[in-house]
Amino acid sequence: MSDAALFPPDLPVLTEMRVHASGRAWLAELPALVEKLRARWSLRLGAPFKGGSCSWVAPARLPDGTHAVFKVTWPHREAAGEAEGLRLWDGQGAVRLIDHDPAHHALLLERCEPGTELGAAGEAGAEHRLRLGAEVLRELWSAPVPRDSSLERVADVCAEWADLVEERMERLRPGYDAGLVARGARLLRELPGGAAREAVVHGDFNPGNVLAAHRRPWLAIDAKPMTGDPGYDPFPLLEQIDDPFAAADPHRTVANRLALLAGELGEDAGRLAAWGVARLVEEALWRAEHGRVAYGTRVLGKARLLADLAGL
Repeated sequence: MSDAALFPPDLPVLTEMRVHASGRAWLAELPALVEKLRARWSLRLGAPFKGGSCSWVAPARLPDGTHAVFKVTWPHREAAGEAEGLRLWDGQGAVRLIDHDPAHHALLLERCEPGTELGAAGEAGAEHRLRLGAEVLRELWSAPVPRDSSLERVADVCAEWADLVEERMERLRPGYDAGLVARGARLLRELPGGAAREAVVHGDFNPGNVLAAHRRPWLAIDAKPMTGDPGYDPFPLLEQIDDPFAAADPHRTVANRLALLAGELGEDAGRLAAWGVARLVEEALWRAEHGRVAYGTRVLGKARLLADLAGL
């Protein structure tokens, strides 16, 4: 397949990575790197998938005819643990790792077919899709947490985020509700230590990262795994399976969805709501840092609703 077919100019990763110097340097090396790894693994490649903003990902066929996915990622912190997480899960709730080249941040993965995203499974209602997602989470969380893991800890990452929230709030002065922001920063520091159990968490469990497959009905992809409080994981699933905050009665809808997930996952609904507050406050200040203060205001509106539901 030609470079023009493998690297079309409208591919999101090509446009997203051009905005900073390290991304441009990585893109300059990417065609030669893809060819080097293609030859090493004797792959037949198809046109790359259009999703993703920091990885080049394409369908591949191994010499024995096995369908796979070939993924080359821009080196960054969140992606560093993906291979280790997949090994720990060993196909339980997530795609299997076929091979890994850590020096080049490349993965050869089990391919999900038909590959429909959970969020796009429109024939199933939102509550049913939440249950399907919760089933995958239960599988992921069933993996033993190793004592010698090199994965980052939820507590450490969230403590850094809390510091960033406070620093950005002070420096940017975006006009956000100071009490709500302070509450979110406090939750980022406190929630990980209050967990009743630990798990290998997915780290980015949104409905676009759960795909229909033959081996299992649904499998997780694109993990950013950490170890720690499993309550960290469910909020993106709840928020993005549809838009419960746009419902006619958002308080009732979000409360019902929290209760559903809590029951399915054996978690406390109030803690899941508190994790939503923490993560949304972090997102709002990240948006402000990137010049999207008004967007952050809308994000904090969701956080305020969740704080009310959690009695915070």
